[in-house]
Amino acid sequence: MKESLIFDTHAYIKKLRSVGFTEEQAEVQTEALSELIEEGLATKRDLKELETSLKRDIKELELRLSVRLGTIVVAGIAAVATLMKLFSH
Repeated sequence: MKESLIFDTHAYIKKLRSVGFTEEQAEVQTEALSELIEEGLATKRDLKELETSLKRDIKELELRLSVRLGTIVVAGIAAVATLMKLFSH
């Protein structure tokens, strides 16, 4: 469910009219700004969902890197042990 930002279109039209905009200009400007706000701005909920998703992705990446590092360490130890065995004879 998309959270909406509160934008008082009536008050904005009144402000534009008070500085000389025609009714039509004020309405078009208000509609354009309203669309921008609704479609283009992130809400606090959007940011919280993004934060949660990023935290989950980072934890998954940390786990994958830990597994890979562990595999590299085990392979390295096995290689050193094999080399020591070969050279000790």
